[in-house]
Amino acid sequence: MKEWRKEPVSVELVRKLNETYGVDYITASLLARRGAVEPETVRFFLETDVSFLHNPFLFDEMESFVERVMQAKDEGEKVCVFGDRDVDGITSTVLLVQELEAMGMDVSWRLPEGDEPYGLTGAGLKQAADKDITLAITVDCGISNIEEVALAKTLGIDVLVTDHHLAGEMIPAAEAVIDPKLEGCGYPFAHLAGCGVVAKCIWALRFASSDFYREEFILLHAMPGNTVPGKETIIIEAARIKNLVMEDRIVEEVVPGILEIHQSRMLRFLDAGIPILAFDIDIEKQVLGRAFGANVDIHMGELRTQFEQVLPQVKGKSLFSLMRMSRSVRYTKSPSELDVLFSLFTAYVLKSVPGLSTEYEKILDLVAMGTIGDLMPMVNENRILVRTGMRMMTEGVRKELLALMTMQNLVGKQLSTSDIGWQLTPVINASGRLGRPDVAVNMLLAKDMRSCEEFAGELMRLNKERQKQGEDSWGRLLPKARNSHGDFDGKFLMVEDATVSRGLTGIMASRLLRQFNVPSMVIAHLDNERVTGSIRSPQHFNVRDFLSTFEDLFLDFGGHRCAGGFSMEYKHLDALRSRIVQAIDLVESRDGIEDEPVLIDAELPPDYLTPKLISLVEIFEPYGEGNPPLQFLIRGANVEELQLLNRSKGSGAAHVKMQLQYGGFRWPALYWNGADDVGSVFNEHDEVDVVFRMGRNYFRNNETLQLTVVSVQKHKRSIEQIMDR
Repeated sequence: MKEWRKEPVSVELVRKLNETYGVDYITASLLARRGAVEPETVRFFLETDVSFLHNPFLFDEMESFVERVMQAKDEGEKVCVFGDRDVDGITSTVLLVQELEAMGMDVSWRLPEGDEPYGLTGAGLKQAADKDITLAITVDCGISNIEEVALAKTLGIDVLVTDHHLAGEMIPAAEAVIDPKLEGCGYPFAHLAGCGVVAKCIWALRFASSDFYREEFILLHAMPGNTVPGKETIIIEAARIKNLVMEDRIVEEVVPGILEIHQSRMLRFLDAGIPILAFDIDIEKQVLGRAFGANVDIHMGELRTQFEQVLPQVKGKSLFSLMRMSRSVRYTKSPSELDVLFSLFTAYVLKSVPGLSTEYEKILDLVAMGTIGDLMPMVNENRILVRTGMRMMTEGVRKELLALMTMQNLVGKQLSTSDIGWQLTPVINASGRLGRPDVAVNMLLAKDMRSCEEFAGELMRLNKERQKQGEDSWGRLLPKARNSHGDFDGKFLMVEDATVSRGLTGIMASRLLRQFNVPSMVIAHLDNERVTGSIRSPQHFNVRDFLSTFEDLFLDFGGHRCAGGFSMEYKHLDALRSRIVQAIDLVESRDGIEDEPVLIDAELPPDYLTPKLISLVEIFEPYGEGNPPLQFLIRGANVEELQLLNRSKGSGAAHVKMQLQYGGFRWPALYWNGADDVGSVFNEHDEVDVVFRMGRNYFRNNETLQLTVVSVQKHKRSIEQIMDR
């Protein structure tokens, strides 16, 4: 039986989180147990507003990207978006195409269909050149297309690369490369999906259409400081801002009458020939006058009037009082009033340009779908992107999705990552896996509901076909996988099958990984001369690095840490197999490692397990890699009813449906694959200890709360309980 483990947390740390962020003690303990204790980490658990996202201009080359797109717009160039065939590539393509169309640009798109290879291709670029396209933008691909980008130059096509895959030793010589995994790119979060990168580019393009783009200025604030014997000091802070990025910052403490003007670092900083802005000019001039004397005249523009027109909470308040109210500065280590001023200016811009805030939220539904579908970690800003996107989907903002959501019985539900990951992304993915990503793109780009319904119906048909092909392929691959598992001493799987569709290699590799828990490679045949493969792995195994050791054999390859793919000539297959046998000897076997323990986030006394708990569960949404669903422990629950489900001939039942009584409530519960525990671990009417997750269930359009059981143990009463009885 698996170990149950609840990691200890410091009482002092829980108290500090409670006091600093105003959360209750159970939320504070959950944050602490998940390691969310630093301000930057806590911020993405507690905040949902898009204003807390990272600024896209932190990408070093974002301005180059924007300038090239704006040039194409101004000169009426034809643009082609090159995407990938999976849900991340499809959503990325749709998002960028729609944005460029909204800008009035002549844009087309191209995704690999049939057995066409991934990414930019020479054939695709030549066809683009024949159509007089002069700008190609890649989405969810491109970082490995060194030769293709060079070819594009010879064809008169500039290339902008937006991707999120790991780069090799060389970077394509594109006009700009926007990839958060690119070392030295300047961006603080590496794990955006391809659609997340596109969303950043869209925000930057919208910002470039505002009056604030490329405007440089200095924010200035001065205030009384500490008192030294016989003298007061003045603390002066300033920051240089461009594209809402704080590019430089300086603080100086001045003792009036002591510092010579020419010695002041602050005055040199302010003498940059760019506008200086302050919150209250009159107050600033008084304080600066005490610091430097009346002879120093610093020209400033006042921000209060502009702020008060857009931000009513500012009216009549000082920066000091606003600092006590600000949500953003509490996530800043050692915040000052200058941080409040910068936060206010950012809020002012976002409120003034709806395309960067309320209207921007409307594109995040597809960002949520692509991020969930590509299994990106649900940490950092992915949490805000996905959470906002799920809200947009729940509200039905994108009409083009409604037909598919209706077919999957999702309309009217409060969506979770599980709903999207199980009911929507597989259907979108099915079109690409069967070589028809155009069906999904056309549905999302459709101009009328009838077309949406037709494309959605075709997607459902393709998904059923994909499911049938998957089951047929699994039956053929599983025996081969068992043999391969032995050939590689239980460290690796490599399965080749000429009948497997290239679009199913990733699904089959993922399924083999779940079955054997070792890196799993599935290879399909493109034709008589070429093969393609996908590999999926546990966290300890870096797929991108592993594939790079064989790149001399590949036509192309790429991927993440735990997932990747490649294509190569069939004649190199034996060489690949023999070299993998040699390389895998260096990989440590996972045999003998104990099963992962059942982790418990919180133990709940009877009074705490109430329907209100779902609100806490949903605060920690979205769940996924890096943030698994909350798991709670209750002790001494009574199994009032028990029913075995999915009984099949001679094989017993797979699942258990229960009703648990605990505290003042009775709870419906499902224990997946738990039938073997009935009769051996617990029976009906037993008292049990249960680790569970809580969620919403929508059966026959009736919403109820339901517990999903993770593990069960028979309850053992303490001596005190026995004596009390």
